[in-house]
Amino acid sequence: MSEQPPPLARSLRGLAATLLGLAQVRLELLSVEAREEALRLGEILLYGAIALTMLSVGVAFLAIFLTVLLWDSHRLLALAVFATLFVSGGIVAAWVARDRVRQGSRLFAESIRELQKDRTKLEP
Repeated sequence: MSEQPPPLARSLRGLAATLLGLAQVRLELLSVEAREEALRLGEILLYGAIALTMLSVGVAFLAIFLTVLLWDSHRLLALAVFATLFVSGGIVAAWVARDRVRQGSRLFAESIRELQKDRTKLEP
């Protein structure tokens, strides 16, 4: 024969389950809002990438221009300096990007999972 908890305890557990359910819904809403913000940031990154590409092409043409300008006196030095700058910058950017990808993102997933476990434990 199983013992039933007193009515007050059941009411308190029901209230706690309701509050946890409300908190879970709020966190899920926050997660949706975060996804929308991520899409907005993606758009900003797209325009930033376009700007970065255009600026990179501009800097490349500037490097070509200066190399041609110095062609008669220091062409190898100019080419070596610009090649070193571009390759070093690319390696640093690739290294940073790789680290960012490895870090990953799990926005609020663990919080929602824990709240669901708490809610399940408190439901009658």
